[in-house]
Amino acid sequence: MKTEKDDKLRIDALKYHESGRKGKIEVIPTKSHDTQRDLALAYSPGVAEPCLEIEKNPNDAYRYTAKGNLVAVISNGTAVLGLGDIGPLASKPVMEGKGLLFKIFADIDVFDIEIDEKDPEKFIQTVKAISPTFGGINLEDIKAPEAFEIERRLKEELDIPVMHDDQHGTAIISAAALLNALELAGKKIEDVSFVVNGAGAAAIACTKIYVALGANPDKILMCDSKGVINHHRIDLNDEKLPFVRQTELKTLEDAMKNSDVFIGLSKADVVSPEMLLSMNENPIVFAMANPNPEITYDLAVQTRPDVIMATGRSDYPNQVNNVLGFPFIFRGALDVQASKINEAMKIAAVHALAELAKEPVPEIVQMAYKIGNLSFGREYIIPKPFDGRLITKVSMAVAKAAMESGVARKPVHNWSVYEEELLNRMSSDQKLIRMLHNRAKQDPKTIVFSNAAEYNVLKAAQIVHDEGIGKPILLGNKEKVEEIKREFDIHLDVPIIDPKSKESEEHVARLAELLWAKRQRKGMTLYNAKRFLTNRDYFGSMMVEAGEADAFLTGSTRSYASSLKPVLETIGSAPGVSKVAGLMMVMTKKGPLFFADTTINDNPTAKELAKIARMTEYVVRGIGIRPRVAMLSFENFAARTETSKKVSEAVALLHRSHPNMIVDGEIQPDFALNEELITKTFPFSKLNGKRANVLIFPNLASGNLSYKILRGIENSQVIGPILMGVNKPVHILQMRSTIEEIVNLATIAVLDAQQRQK
Repeated sequence: MKTEKDDKLRIDALKYHESGRKGKIEVIPTKSHDTQRDLALAYSPGVAEPCLEIEKNPNDAYRYTAKGNLVAVISNGTAVLGLGDIGPLASKPVMEGKGLLFKIFADIDVFDIEIDEKDPEKFIQTVKAISPTFGGINLEDIKAPEAFEIERRLKEELDIPVMHDDQHGTAIISAAALLNALELAGKKIEDVSFVVNGAGAAAIACTKIYVALGANPDKILMCDSKGVINHHRIDLNDEKLPFVRQTELKTLEDAMKNSDVFIGLSKADVVSPEMLLSMNENPIVFAMANPNPEITYDLAVQTRPDVIMATGRSDYPNQVNNVLGFPFIFRGALDVQASKINEAMKIAAVHALAELAKEPVPEIVQMAYKIGNLSFGREYIIPKPFDGRLITKVSMAVAKAAMESGVARKPVHNWSVYEEELLNRMSSDQKLIRMLHNRAKQDPKTIVFSNAAEYNVLKAAQIVHDEGIGKPILLGNKEKVEEIKREFDIHLDVPIIDPKSKESEEHVARLAELLWAKRQRKGMTLYNAKRFLTNRDYFGSMMVEAGEADAFLTGSTRSYASSLKPVLETIGSAPGVSKVAGLMMVMTKKGPLFFADTTINDNPTAKELAKIARMTEYVVRGIGIRPRVAMLSFENFAARTETSKKVSEAVALLHRSHPNMIVDGEIQPDFALNEELITKTFPFSKLNGKRANVLIFPNLASGNLSYKILRGIENSQVIGPILMGVNKPVHILQMRSTIEEIVNLATIAVLDAQQRQK
């Protein structure tokens, strides 16, 4: 039975895939192509030279082409997600999605290839025919039992890595979780009894890898839809025959009695509380059916407090998620030009994931989850997908195993250099944004959205609501808002308040009394307070001031200054803050850069610059990044001009009052952003060793122009302006902000409210 939530998801998913440039991945040039000479080198006649070199030495394809970083995601659409055999063309969105995950998590380029062929032999020959293009092949969504033969043959007959992720991805991730769960339960893998429910590709691959890790095959009972695979069964295909056991047990319920480990790769709700109670002490239950597990997490832990539980879901601890594996396994395999992905490489990935879960969790990962301090234990037996260490830990382990098992054709000679190369591959911007969204979702706050009759604002509010980032309240004309909702098919059932309407008169009067009490000694009358409160900026600000909402977002249709004035008159600046300031967060290829002040203070004094730097440091730390603050000028530690003297004085103030703060200047931005340059030239600087990530500008013009120039050149994503120094969470959008910009600033508003609550 489809719910309204399902309908909303369907509409949003279709619009997501349809909007803008079609598809989820694209091909972009990697070489210069601006001149006639560039084109002559890229194509005719220059391109003949690498062609001739590759003809002489085929391995030079890795040197002169994209082969070494190119994976084919290939399917025939016979077993797509939970949709079944929907055909190759209908599977394309899934394959594009897999390509997107390869790129964002491991910087691997992908062509998705959908083959209209169900005959295994013809499918194999087709893949073999196109294989010279690629450095690796990821088989996806191919039904069993054909998937087994297709993968086996391609692994034997091709000299590049081939992996059917539906089988081995789940096997690798669950095996890592299993090793840690067994350690916590005080059990040994060779001693425990297993029940595997499901006998498809993933279940068989999981069972095989558990045996490779030491599980006793005689202690493993596999069940399919007809019950236990025992010696009485005569309806078994070749793939199930190795799992036949001499037993009189027939049903899943029978099999689970006195078992230690349950592995579910079947369907929802097949495990009852009674079945769980029949298991041994400290049972390990991996209920991995999607989207709903064999037994729900809440019911399992309520039934058995001693259970160690994992599912395929992201809203509970211990998610068995294939994205923890395949991007990094292929990354390691490609980097050493492995001829295959063998068992040694898969086992290496298992141990790398298991060990990573035991290491201290970085602060930025800790902040993304509500569980408290993440540490190795029953609710943390495998790493989180947001953990940036995955690319180094797993990829390096896989590369090393490829070398040791003799399938690497390009060995790594310097592991430190390789580790740095892996880190440089990662674009941290989208990962950070996902992290911020995830943190907001842990404790969503009520956000008042001004200008709700604007499509971008209304759509952003819907996303904030549907994603669980925050709880919107809309300000605007109800009729206009409802009209836009109907016109654009926006489903959003949240409060809509029009301060100008008759039905809001009592609300306006109540907030006006509070505003008048705040400003009656500054010339405001009660009459004027009521008049001001019909203005959305005053009304929204006063809702936050009165505790009726946690945060306020405004400004998309008005100038920054006109939106700021009501905020300062209603909420005001925080104690000890004489002037508020604005901060822009600019996503660059080398990570986020923070620019301040970019919106408010025209020519701040040295003391004001120091306070802007302190406010910025507070915000950046709250986001989960360690700030390294450069106080900028057009001179380096010289202070010959008035501007540089002002900056130098601000730095001196900070060094005296906050000696542990990483801040220095006055310094030019090209030095501040180049760790090698600053280390060689100014070894005495507090910034020595790493580039700055916070830039404090001497005046408004330089800050505002600089971030806009960078944004224009790099087409960088920007979050902000983040309003600093206000007594409560209020943020003012730039005029005509995009939907994405509004969602991101709303996320910052929620995080702001969370931080103040702490």
